[in-house]
Amino acid sequence: MATTVETNALNIIDESERHGRARDLFWPWFAANVSVLGLGYGAYLLAFGVSFWQAVLVGAVGIVASFLACGFISLAGRRGSAPTMVLSRAAFGVDGNRLPSLLSWVLTVGWETVLVALATLATATVLGTLGWGGGTVTQVVTLAVVALVVMAAGVFGFQLVMRLQRVITVLTAVLTVVYVVLVAGHVDWATVAALPPGQAPHVIGGLVFMMTGFGLGWVNMAADYSRYLPRTTSGPGVVGWTTFGASLPPVLLLVAGLLLAGSDPALADAIGADPIGALAVLLPEWFLVPFIVVALAGLIGGAALDIYSSGLALLSLGLPAPRWAAAAIDGVLMVLGATYVVFVADDFFGPFQGFLITLGVPIAAWCGVLLADIALRRRDYADTELADRRGRYGSVRWSAVLLVVAGTAIGWGLVTNTYAGWLSWQGYLLGPLGLGGRDGQWAGANLGVLVALALGLLGTLLLTARAVRRQETA
Repeated sequence: MATTVETNALNIIDESERHGRARDLFWPWFAANVSVLGLGYGAYLLAFGVSFWQAVLVGAVGIVASFLACGFISLAGRRGSAPTMVLSRAAFGVDGNRLPSLLSWVLTVGWETVLVALATLATATVLGTLGWGGGTVTQVVTLAVVALVVMAAGVFGFQLVMRLQRVITVLTAVLTVVYVVLVAGHVDWATVAALPPGQAPHVIGGLVFMMTGFGLGWVNMAADYSRYLPRTTSGPGVVGWTTFGASLPPVLLLVAGLLLAGSDPALADAIGADPIGALAVLLPEWFLVPFIVVALAGLIGGAALDIYSSGLALLSLGLPAPRWAAAAIDGVLMVLGATYVVFVADDFFGPFQGFLITLGVPIAAWCGVLLADIALRRRDYADTELADRRGRYGSVRWSAVLLVVAGTAIGWGLVTNTYAGWLSWQGYLLGPLGLGGRDGQWAGANLGVLVALALGLLGTLLLTARAVRRQETA
C-alpha cells in the first residue's frame, strides 16, 4: 500500500516482494527529470559561450551519456536486491564504502535542497505576478508545504514514491507541452542562429556541466529502484528504460530553453537568479496557475527520489535508526539549506554551479569505479556478505578508496568555480600543467570531472579484475 510506511531499508529485498517489468523504471526516471528547470539549463549552457547547435549537441550527449551510466548502475540493483550504497560495498569493502556513502548523502541532500528552494522561489514569483502575495510570507508558506510533501514521500517510502511519480509524469508532460506552445512566439530564430560558436574549452565545459547537472547527479541512487525488479528482468531493458525515461524530458526541454534564452539575453540573465520564475513571466496570466502546478510537480518529483535515497545513504553511513527516521533527518537539513538559498544567497546559479562541480568530481571518480566493477562481474552479488566485513568483500578495498581520493585530488585541481568565492582554491593544477592557470582558456572546461571519471574506471579495470574473479569464486 502506498500509504504504509516502508520497512525496507538496507536489507536485501525478499524475492516475494520483487515484481514488475523493466519498463516500470520509465515512470520514476521521467517524472524526476521532467522539471521545468530543464528549460533553465538552456541559459546556463549558453553562458559557456557556445552556439545554439553546439549547445544542442553538447547538451544531448551530456544528458544521454550521463544517464546511460545510471542505466548500467541500475543493473546492480537487479543483481543484488539492495540499495546502491550497499551494492557499492562490493567494490569498496563494507567499511571502505563509508567514503562514497558520505559523498552520496551530501549530494542527495544538496539536490533536494536545490529543488525545494527552486519551488519556493518560483511560487513566490508567480503569485507576485498575479498580485496574490509573493513576499516573505508566501515564501515561508510555500517552503513549508513543499517540504512536507517531499518529506512525506521520503518517510512513506518506495510505494508512495512510485505512485507519486506516475501522476507527476502525466501531469507535467501535458502541461509542459502547453507551456512550450504558448511561449513559442518569443523565439527569435535570427538572434539564436547568430550566436557565435565557442572554442574547445567552452564546448567541453558545457558538456561537463550537463553531465554533472543530470546523470552524474543521479548515479549514486540508480539501483535504489531497480532492486525491486525480479532477477530475471532483461538487463538491456533495465539499462534502456532507465536511460530513455531519464533523458527524454531534459533533452526536449533543453532545446526549448536554448531557443528562449538565445532569443533574449535579458531573460538568460534573469534565469540565473530565479530560473523558473523568470520563465513564468513569458506566459499569459491565465496559464500562470497551471504553470506553477507543473513546476511544483516536477520539482517535487525529483526531490522525492532524492530524499528517499538520501535516507538510505545516511543509514549506510551507520546511523542506527529506521529508514523513515533517516529520511526525516534529511528533511530537516533540506529545509535549513533551502532557507539559506531562498533568504540569504544573492542568486541561485552561483551556489548551484559551485555545488555541481565540486561534488561532481568525487562522484565521477566513484561512478567510474562502480561502472568498472559492475562490468567485471558475471554473477549476482553474495547478498548476505554485503554487510559482513569478514566476508568475500572485505572491510576496505584500498584500490577503490585510493582511486576516489586520487581522482578527487587531481580533479579539483582541474576545475574552477568563479561563481563561488569560497571555492577559489580549486584549479591548482591548471598552471603547473600548462593550461593557463585559473584565468586561462581552459579554466572553465572543468576537465577534472572527466579525469576523475576516467581514473576511477580505468584504474579499477586494471587493478581489480583478479580480485573480482576471486570474490565470485569464493
